[in-house]
Amino acid sequence: MLIDVVIPAFNEENAIGKVIAEIPDIVRNIIVVNNNSNDDTRKVSLAAGAIVLDEPQKGYGKACLKGLAYLDELKQSPEIVVFLDADYSDYPEEMLTIVEPIIQNNADMVIGSRAKGSRENGSMTLPQIFGNWLATKLMFKLFKADFSDLGPFRAIRWNKLKALKMQDEDYGWTIEMQIKAVKKGLTFTEVPVNYRRRIGVSKVSGTVKGVFGAGYKILWTIWKYR
Repeated sequence: MLIDVVIPAFNEENAIGKVIAEIPDIVRNIIVVNNNSNDDTRKVSLAAGAIVLDEPQKGYGKACLKGLAYLDELKQSPEIVVFLDADYSDYPEEMLTIVEPIIQNNADMVIGSRAKGSRENGSMTLPQIFGNWLATKLMFKLFKADFSDLGPFRAIRWNKLKALKMQDEDYGWTIEMQIKAVKKGLTFTEVPVNYRRRIGVSKVSGTVKGVFGAGYKILWTIWKYR
């Protein structure tokens, strides 16, 4: 199956090369969306063999949407799209495990669950852990959606992703996908993934503004689609 990877990246020059190098060779295209970086993220990504798109407007979801627009213009569409962070906190080689349920026709979408895997000490802050717990509990209560994580490392069938008509341009991207997948009747599963301390400082959990901004947007997104 044709698999393409989308990696949003903002000032990840020290990590992005490692991420790209460890992506399994089952992937056709590695697409790094340079999200208004002011370092050498673009240069390092190109040198590592990625396709680099520039998205000057900051926002995780905005970068993901840029990647989707590129995929939509390809002569041959992918069958599976994988989303992966650029900070080297995920283990790219675990992509094989994440796409397997889709390849075996057991799921339309697979979430890499950090809650079910092994986390390095300090890889997630207490607000992140609590936020994930609260969000997944609310999704179960409101949508009967049995998730354990909002992890960014995930895979989904391209045709199913297009049908979701994703809109969020920042912190609500992951939970929007999960809620819409449930409401659209997509089949989904979770697989345990490992998680380590990221390279550099997080733009979200590393600042008070980022923590509260992400938390507010996640709760707002749940309320919006209830």
